[in-house]
Amino acid sequence: MSVEGAHTDAGAAAAHARAAGLDTAALQEWLSGRLGPGAIREERFLTGGTQNVLLGFTWEPASGESARRLIYRGPPVNKRKNSDAVMLREARVLAALTGSGVPHPGFVAACEDLDVLGNAFFVMEAVDGFNGVSEVPEAVAADEAWQHAMGLSHARAVARLGDVDPFAVGLEGFGKPEGWLARQPGRWTGQLESYRSFETWPGLDHPGVEEIPRWLAERLPSAERAGIVHGDCHAGNVLFSHEVPEVAALVDWELSTLGDPLLDLGHLLASRDGLTPSGAPTNAEMVEAYAEVSRHDVEAVDYFHVLACFRFGAILEGSQARASAGLVPESVGERLHARTVSLFDQALRVMDGEGVGS
Repeated sequence: MSVEGAHTDAGAAAAHARAAGLDTAALQEWLSGRLGPGAIREERFLTGGTQNVLLGFTWEPASGESARRLIYRGPPVNKRKNSDAVMLREARVLAALTGSGVPHPGFVAACEDLDVLGNAFFVMEAVDGFNGVSEVPEAVAADEAWQHAMGLSHARAVARLGDVDPFAVGLEGFGKPEGWLARQPGRWTGQLESYRSFETWPGLDHPGVEEIPRWLAERLPSAERAGIVHGDCHAGNVLFSHEVPEVAALVDWELSTLGDPLLDLGHLLASRDGLTPSGAPTNAEMVEAYAEVSRHDVEAVDYFHVLACFRFGAILEGSQARASAGLVPESVGERLHARTVSLFDQALRVMDGEGVGS
């Protein structure tokens, strides 16, 4: 997906959310019960995601204390069956990371009471940074050395997440890490099959649908690790500092779980194919930067690269299925379907020996 395309899709989703509306008076009342009396000012829908609703606003305490810039995050306007649970899971992992060395938005509060706004949601601190895909400043776009340092910082931030002990930060039961890796090929094959419930979905005609999960099952690594998996750590889900070429925050944690943290390294590689700026590090340099920080061995990086392509593509194809039923903007479905095909093509190339570890 091109940078321009990503921004267009995000803008379409924000416009859709704006048209549907959000009861800011109810949100203000709910926040007042947790932060003390105050008022929502300067609210605007953000374009940081393709489907979830993001509302940035200034929280102005009635006490006269300093105002805070906060962000409401809620599910898509047309909720999926598990949307509310996903919001609460995302809130839980952000709260668990408080005080860690992982750059992330500060957690403020979460709401599971559907009577407040009709859906679960949470509020987090706004982060001063620019989106790594849709908001890159001209000066950064013209500075290859800055781009190179940003890419390496991204790899190190992902490695720091993988080093966090999930049980030490209270994430027991957040996922099922035992046997997690062995379940993945079947899990994402099943995900693709589930889209057949949309009678309007044309299906996915690609050789990787069968070849990729078979390759993964035959080459399952023997080592099993348990860590926090972000699950969607591409550059569009990163805010970079304006001051230095470093990650300010990893964002969009809705796919996070417990599993093998090497998946995030694979996803980092999978998400870069054809989408990196001219000064970006090579895949080999990204893996080296990750390995410098991580306590985990990266020998099986190609396996996780292929797995990430398959998983990522299977998830994105869901937007095409929902778009065919009129549940998300058509432009989103078309662009993400093209990305799914590209990811499956990429997986086949790595399987044929074009990966970093080959």
